[in-house]
Amino acid sequence: MTRRAPRRRRAPRLVAGLLVLTLLAVLALPAFVALRVVQVAGRDERVPADAVVVLGAAQLDGEPGAVLEARLEQALSLYEEGLAPVVVTTGGNQEGDRTTEAEAGRAWLLERGVPEDAVVAVAEGGDTYDSLVPVAALARDRGWDGVLLVSDPWHVYRTRTMADTLALPVAGASPTRSGPSTDDSSRKVSYVVRETGGVLVHQARVVLDRARGLVG
Repeated sequence: MTRRAPRRRRAPRLVAGLLVLTLLAVLALPAFVALRVVQVAGRDERVPADAVVVLGAAQLDGEPGAVLEARLEQALSLYEEGLAPVVVTTGGNQEGDRTTEAEAGRAWLLERGVPEDAVVAVAEGGDTYDSLVPVAALARDRGWDGVLLVSDPWHVYRTRTMADTLALPVAGASPTRSGPSTDDSSRKVSYVVRETGGVLVHQARVVLDRARGLVG
């Protein structure tokens, strides 16, 4: 007659099994996020929307840097196609700056013929999430059903994830196809790793905030 293994022997096996499952989950999540970063980077959703929202990037004394200029060129193309009646530029300033990323973007668009009433500068925020907070409020105030996001290809998935957290309605995203983030293919892996980490950190913060009752 076969004897059953004592419970004290089965317990370590159960713990070991749970540890293996946890390890697999920890490894699978970053892999899944990295895959989504790459997948979303390859999509260009040029769809009608209430507004084009341009994510901010570095500017120098009112002149957009190469990254920001590539984003503005993409936004201008979408506006000229008639996909949205308004372009929203975003981004605050760094210490010592005389202007903001949003204002520099707005000036760039005005210089290229976009009417003043068609460009809204939301000059707040030092990072992606903080920049999207006032945009979400603007969308609610204006009753927008969907915006068209513009950023670098690798940055789009993190931007969409944060927009979802803020209940900012997104109709689609149209990433840049020029500029530093697309010209240097040798840095693709580093971009994907950085954005994967950014998404995971954001999701962890959301979980912690919900646990503390700070967000719904």
